[in-house]
Amino acid sequence: MKACNQLIFMLLIYAALAGCATSPTLAPVVSRDPAPTRVFKPEPESAARPSLAQPAARMDDALFQALALLGIDYKWGGNTQVTGFDCSGLVAHVFKEAHGIGLPRSSAEQSRAGTPVSLENLQVGDLVFFNTQRQPYSHVGIYIGESRFVHAPKPGSVVRTENLKAHYWAKRFDGARRIAVPGGAQTVAATQP
Repeated sequence: MKACNQLIFMLLIYAALAGCATSPTLAPVVSRDPAPTRVFKPEPESAARPSLAQPAARMDDALFQALALLGIDYKWGGNTQVTGFDCSGLVAHVFKEAHGIGLPRSSAEQSRAGTPVSLENLQVGDLVFFNTQRQPYSHVGIYIGESRFVHAPKPGSVVRTENLKAHYWAKRFDGARRIAVPGGAQTVAATQP
């Protein structure tokens, strides 16, 4: 299974690089300079909803950030490559590095950020949520396309990809959210249920 995940990772990297006009040399993942942040205030329900479509180039940053972290150890409460990641720490790290967006820290809080999206309309970079501890939204991952997602599953494991259609994950799927990725950096506050 590990060889399969590595093969998928390499194929995704190769496909992405094939479409790039830049040098084929891979550069290390580098943290971007922090930009000023502002807090997103939830719009009233009566306000017009933003389009659910995300520019592909912007979501590629999140995809590459997430895939670059495959194999990093799980660490409860972890949110860096050095310490390791738990599920919500991984998601928060990826969105901060890729887009300068500060997401809430827990998976339950992240489940209230952004806009709901149906399973049929998932796009790369959407957050996918699961009930893994007999508690709604107790686990989160990042959708990477073709029914797969990246996540930090549990103690003793590493950041890896999984299939949403696998019995375990399909049975526990709680929903998905799309985080808007505008031009500027921001902090996304969870909306109240």
